[in-house]
Amino acid sequence: MNTHPSPFRTAALTSITLVAFAANSLLTRMALGDGSIDAASFMTVRIGSGAAMLWLILSWKNTAKTKNLVTKSEVISTQKSTPWTAAFMLFLYAVTFSFSYLQLAAGTGALILFGTVQVTMIAAALYQGESPQPLEWAGLLLALGGLVYLVSPGLEAPPLIGACLMVMAGVAWGFYSLLGRGSHDPVAYTTMNFIRAVPFTIGVSIVSISALNLSFRGTWLAILSGVFASGLGYSLWYTALKGLTATRAATVQLAVPILAAIGGIVLLQEALSIRLLIASVMILGGIAIAILGRHKQ
Repeated sequence: MNTHPSPFRTAALTSITLVAFAANSLLTRMALGDGSIDAASFMTVRIGSGAAMLWLILSWKNTAKTKNLVTKSEVISTQKSTPWTAAFMLFLYAVTFSFSYLQLAAGTGALILFGTVQVTMIAAALYQGESPQPLEWAGLLLALGGLVYLVSPGLEAPPLIGACLMVMAGVAWGFYSLLGRGSHDPVAYTTMNFIRAVPFTIGVSIVSISALNLSFRGTWLAILSGVFASGLGYSLWYTALKGLTATRAATVQLAVPILAAIGGIVLLQEALSIRLLIASVMILGGIAIAILGRHKQ
């Protein structure tokens, strides 16, 4: 019996998840851009509500299996890294992602994040001994050039600290993705990592208690980011992946920064600069070339 979702269902799930991924940038910028909530609290509420949502989804999928969640995490720990390593990478992504959006526009942040994630994963594959095609090298260098151009000094350059934090978020998410490639149950794996990341986020909130700033609007945006854009979004993405090849899955994610940029312009009245346009073409085009080069190999 075919367990793969139909093409229509795959397309629908993929579209929803891409919007959810872009929404993470928009919701974070909405909450932090006007000071509705401090960055540490936003991160803690996002990760905590995301963990709760993922736990409910896992329970709904199979109540009996929920009791074996710890056992599943122990199976995952037989990989090269432990669940705590992956959880720390998730936390590192979350904290740098949140604080970077104190300065970055939604579209710019999503482009830096996405470009860094893909470059990190491609570079890791090359480091692990994959024989690169010329197209892969050309695409990787073009994408790196786009990132350097985007953050290089100039009137239209994004704030350096915010850009560096988002690069760190991209590297962390790239490694987190690499650590989870061999997980037998992606939803259980993600749920456990979200739960394990909560104490780290609470620690940051305690350290930065002097900057505490909570409002109903900011808290609600953080919950939306955690429950829908993160928890539900990741779960739907893993379902959609069953109907996507690795190349298609990597390629369709090229839409995320574009959706975030459009959302930023429409919803947040963010400006679309020439620098952002040129960098987008270089980064997204380079990644597409690298993906196609790997697929050709």
